[in-house]
Amino acid sequence: MNPILLEIVEGTLTSVEREVETAIARTSRSPMIRDAHDFRVGIHDVKLRKLTGRSYSALVHPIVRDYPISDMRPGDVFFHNDVYLSEGGIGHLPDLCVTVPVFHDGAVVAFVQAFGHHDDIGGACPGSMPSGARSVFEEGLMVPPIRLWDAGVPNEAALKIMTRNSRMPDSLAADLDAECSACLMGARRLGELFARYGRQAVEECFDAIIDHTTETFRRELLSKIPDGTYTWEDYAEHDGVDPPRLHRQRITLTKLPDDGGRLVIDFAGTGPQAKGPINHCGDYADGNFLKKWLAPVLRNLADSPERMAELDVNEGVVPLIEMRFPPPGTLLTPVFPAPTNARTFVILRLLGVLAGALAKATGGRMPADQETIRYTGVYGTDAEGLPYLMREVLGGGSGGRYYADGEDTIHVVPDSRNIPVEFAEARWPFRVEKLGLAVDSGGPGRFRGGLGYEKHIRMLRDAEFMSIADRSILACWGVNGGRAGQPFEVVIDPGGPDERVVDALADAEPVRAGEVIRIRTTGGGGWGDPLERPLEEVLTDVRWGKVSLAGAKRDYGFVLTPDLEVDLAATEEARQEIVWMHGQKAFFDRGPGFTRLANGAHSAYCDLL
Repeated sequence: MNPILLEIVEGTLTSVEREVETAIARTSRSPMIRDAHDFRVGIHDVKLRKLTGRSYSALVHPIVRDYPISDMRPGDVFFHNDVYLSEGGIGHLPDLCVTVPVFHDGAVVAFVQAFGHHDDIGGACPGSMPSGARSVFEEGLMVPPIRLWDAGVPNEAALKIMTRNSRMPDSLAADLDAECSACLMGARRLGELFARYGRQAVEECFDAIIDHTTETFRRELLSKIPDGTYTWEDYAEHDGVDPPRLHRQRITLTKLPDDGGRLVIDFAGTGPQAKGPINHCGDYADGNFLKKWLAPVLRNLADSPERMAELDVNEGVVPLIEMRFPPPGTLLTPVFPAPTNARTFVILRLLGVLAGALAKATGGRMPADQETIRYTGVYGTDAEGLPYLMREVLGGGSGGRYYADGEDTIHVVPDSRNIPVEFAEARWPFRVEKLGLAVDSGGPGRFRGGLGYEKHIRMLRDAEFMSIADRSILACWGVNGGRAGQPFEVVIDPGGPDERVVDALADAEPVRAGEVIRIRTTGGGGWGDPLERPLEEVLTDVRWGKVSLAGAKRDYGFVLTPDLEVDLAATEEARQEIVWMHGQKAFFDRGPGFTRLANGAHSAYCDLL
């Protein structure tokens, strides 16, 4: 293998992927695609292997299943969003996927694919994510794999059907046009790579890229996991239909010495299929999508954070993981037509469940539990009487790590972001009065959990509030003595005469003009004993507004004198007035039903409940 050519091919793949994503972001219309960047691009070879590793993507498997590669032509664009016919690559109907074949000398040699979360594809409520859905038929228009463009000619009939079923037809049409055009452009770029170096040389580089990932993960990451079996479980807390209860997700992780190291992920014990929309179709294509979805967790075993950031996840991780699914009828093996629009509750929880199993295997060398996705928004009519929909994916805090605090207000979807305030206020009838960090939301620990958002929206016209969110009852857990972060919460008219807490799953909560919607997103769990956090770091958190004075006393065990409470500039003399409980024997209240016994550098936790 020519190492220079390998570098050129790797660089070209990265460049094409970024160029396609940039083209979509600049030419799409809906805020979810253009501003929130809730879409992904992937490049796959003719063997259906994912070559790029910046982020996850959907699968090409359902396309070649229904359309033989030999029948494809230049200019073809394939489309699908049917969850049950996507081979596990699509989780809910608002995720629309376009796939374009790449040609060289008249033959298909690769695929460029984009899929993203669109504003609306029909269904029982605006946004196509009805929280109380009992079947997929309530969630929107299902489209199995179709040829949306035939040799460069768009299928106008199919486009008319899709836009007719959407509450936002103009945005949907513009987004699809942007995605199709961008992927066609990407296919031309990749075709130029094959034309310059030849098919055999380029495909040898593809093999080398994937083989390198396989060997790197086996040598640097899997080797850190002792042979054995480790189990962890966690829970989604509600499904939108039944009263809140525990919906179990369990992983039994087995490290085998076979072939130099291999993992078996067994989902036996996962709870039964939910009535509501938190199910995920994972048991397709041997779990190919879930393998690549979960594999990034393994990167936490790298020798350093810098090395961790260098490791991409492509098809090379697939041979290292075997997945075993329970029989049909569970959260991960739902039976059609079970609803799936809030399946993020399950697949995002699985990231934490795998991390928990790995923490048991490696003595805690894993982050604490991380934030989970949530969609919040408002809809109604503007001053001209035209309907609008504002939907946003606010991030939250990631878990504390063995070497650093968690990150504040990040999102599990790479490159996703909140909608800019200036854009939102210019387009929709509300005012954003606050957007900042949710104080005390990060779980206390030697390394504190990351903080979530606090956002205040004052409505200028009557509207309806919507929310699809998890972690509103069960908070993100800590590791190695770290404590849990704060859960998700939405309050309307806080401090006012009509203050009310909104359920995390809500389709149409009325909000009157003048009322404020206060949204606080999840904080990450803490890592390590809070008493071992250095005094200077706690004081810095207080000065920066990440931890309150009350939180510093409650969670980190020190008391501030009145003078220091007034003047947090904290001269060296004032710092000496702090009574630091670390290193002393003390028994004090830690909140309702919870106490802590501090003794030197170690702590004994007593759950009185």
